[in-house]
Amino acid sequence: MNKHVKNLAPETTDLSRRSFLVGTAATGLVLGYAGSGIDQALAAPAPANFEPSVWYSIAPDGLVTVTCGKADMGQHVASTMAQIVAEELGANWKDMRVQLASNDPKFNDPVLGAQITGGSWSTMMNFDAMSRAGAAGRIALTEAAAASMGVPAGELVVRDSKISHAKSKKSMSFAEVVKSGKATKTFTADDLKAIKLKTPDQYTMIGVSVPQLDIPSKTNGTAKYGIDVMVPGMVHGALVTPPVRYGATVKSVDDSAAKKLPGFIKAVTLDDKTTTTTGWVVAVANTYAQAKKAAAALKISYDGGPNAKLSSESLLTEGKRLQGLDDSGQFFVKDGDPKAAFGSAAKVLEAEYTTNINIHAPMEPMNATAEFKGDILHIYSGNQFATRSGAIAAGAAGIDPKFVVMHQMWLGGGFGRRLDADMMVPAVQAAKAVGKPVKVIYTRENDMTMDFSRPLTYQKVKAGMDGDGKIVAISHDVVSAWPTARWGIPDFLTPSVDKKGPLDSFTVNGADFFYTVPNHYVRAIKNEMAHNATPSGQLRSVAPGWTFWAVESMIDEIAHATGKDPAQLRISLLDGKGKNDGGAQRLRNTLLAAMGLAGYGTKQLPKGEGMGVACVSSQERATASWTACVAHVAVAPSGEVTVKKLTVATDVGTQVNPDGIRAQVEGAALWGMSLALFEKATLKDGGIEQTNFDSYTPLRMSQLPEVAVNVIANGEKATGVGEPAVTVVAPAIGNAVFNAVGARVRGLPITAEAVKAAMKA
Repeated sequence: MNKHVKNLAPETTDLSRRSFLVGTAATGLVLGYAGSGIDQALAAPAPANFEPSVWYSIAPDGLVTVTCGKADMGQHVASTMAQIVAEELGANWKDMRVQLASNDPKFNDPVLGAQITGGSWSTMMNFDAMSRAGAAGRIALTEAAAASMGVPAGELVVRDSKISHAKSKKSMSFAEVVKSGKATKTFTADDLKAIKLKTPDQYTMIGVSVPQLDIPSKTNGTAKYGIDVMVPGMVHGALVTPPVRYGATVKSVDDSAAKKLPGFIKAVTLDDKTTTTTGWVVAVANTYAQAKKAAAALKISYDGGPNAKLSSESLLTEGKRLQGLDDSGQFFVKDGDPKAAFGSAAKVLEAEYTTNINIHAPMEPMNATAEFKGDILHIYSGNQFATRSGAIAAGAAGIDPKFVVMHQMWLGGGFGRRLDADMMVPAVQAAKAVGKPVKVIYTRENDMTMDFSRPLTYQKVKAGMDGDGKIVAISHDVVSAWPTARWGIPDFLTPSVDKKGPLDSFTVNGADFFYTVPNHYVRAIKNEMAHNATPSGQLRSVAPGWTFWAVESMIDEIAHATGKDPAQLRISLLDGKGKNDGGAQRLRNTLLAAMGLAGYGTKQLPKGEGMGVACVSSQERATASWTACVAHVAVAPSGEVTVKKLTVATDVGTQVNPDGIRAQVEGAALWGMSLALFEKATLKDGGIEQTNFDSYTPLRMSQLPEVAVNVIANGEKATGVGEPAVTVVAPAIGNAVFNAVGARVRGLPITAEAVKAAMKA
């Protein structure tokens, strides 16, 4: 069984790592940090403040400011980190504040050793560190207060930012203790590890729906996003991107018409040694409007490069060819002997499942502002991977990464899109070329056609059953571009179980399910053609968004082929045997909760309506969140699918903010529905055809179904909720469509045309 990425599981990671190697072949850069020049909002606290941890400080007025090392893109992770600190610190919520971290290595993730926001990891991986930071502050404040009041520290109680002694009726506020200057205790790593934290029954803040701290500033306009950045002397850049997604080069640029326009400064052809971009030109002008007009006036000729004739069809054809080769890819799971089991099976099913290219399309356009101050490059942008992005910016500038300062801004949506740093490259090179700070803002067309998209995938699943209908073997081949391998970071790749070298487990996570199947193979196959033509990224849910589409559809197909109820088959497979112990039971309970809330199996539905189930262990097996969905759909004779209700149950272990969790689950479920029914991008002549929301059509408000959410909080370790519900909805809808009209659709999105064709099949 594959052990996954070694540095993602908290119990196996060196907590002392303070730097991160960016191992791309193009740059080979190590992130540095220039300690000077950082803006005041992110600078070290004033000496009068008490800073018991790098993660927060307490001012003499008693205000507690938590520094969030995660990107906040609307999921309120900054408030979550503050709430965890406040629980152990004993602070009153009205005294809590948040700010975003710079790329100073001291703010690296306590577990990952890098500044990255993704994988639904933030809460689960930082809960312990933030709790211990809060507890350390409480201990230090308590000891200082005890010294000031002349009472035993063990008799003091901390609550609502006040330290009280019941016997003497003495008390001190946090503000008074800080002003006294007696709070000076420091903690070693061993000291922090030895702190006894609260048990769930002692929580007073965790599990409470306190107001999110970032909402006031986001509603009154004081919160600053990347697109809001203004620096003295700044000019603007607008992109001209080639008709080919990747591999094109600029042959010539005629800027004669642009030179006649007001405000035009220069057309800069990017020379991107990091290979993040190819064939881009940025028009620089005094204002953004002028830059856009100048960009439109440029006459550019291109060499389309090696991918100029490729299409979605050619990528899919190549995927099928690769899957048919016995020696393709590497094994992610290799349990038992499926080939032998298929030979003696009473029934064998085979099916092909596909997903198309999908685009992130966050509402705030991609943007970055680059400013050189002496030897220091300052980047202002909202970014999910400051560690890697700082190195990309340095590579674009041709400087040492230690001279790059990243100013983290609030993100107007991310969903994995801002794990990449392409927006920084034109800003950096334009700023260097014109000798002024440059802000680059993408148009919607720039972002859609140059997105690091979710890859087109082809999957083939084969299942064998014995005479009693019991599953004896499953083989699963997954063919796609490899998004994480594109980063060139060894720690994010996984050794293959067949010793054929590393593989990108972020293309196959989820295929290593928690069902008990004695013979099980999963093969990860890199589609090099797709990898080069459509450089792919991590779109919300990553691999489980396609692997569970195949797994949960096939389990349903097996159930119908063997005359079993699909939900009951899943329950029987989740027996918790061997390596599946613990996880399978939690997943089974989640499925039962969703079924109960939805009334699955208890309702007589009208003709053309059906319910379908699916249950998943997203994201990675080592960091799973147990999630199940029951989808209720109505299917018209035309094949059009209307989702009437989505019922989602999720086991989050420990819930920090119930309202926040519910919002995340609802949003994830609707994102999953959008991918399931509406979203599709296509490649033609090497370029993405869809350029705006008229041709790329996500879920609209008028199409929203009822969404019911059951959050299971059982006191186990906190899990993530940003992505798991995305992965469970598509198979639940597909299975519901089959139950409604007998049409099995195996490709996403599930269009009316596909359903109607399957109804006739």
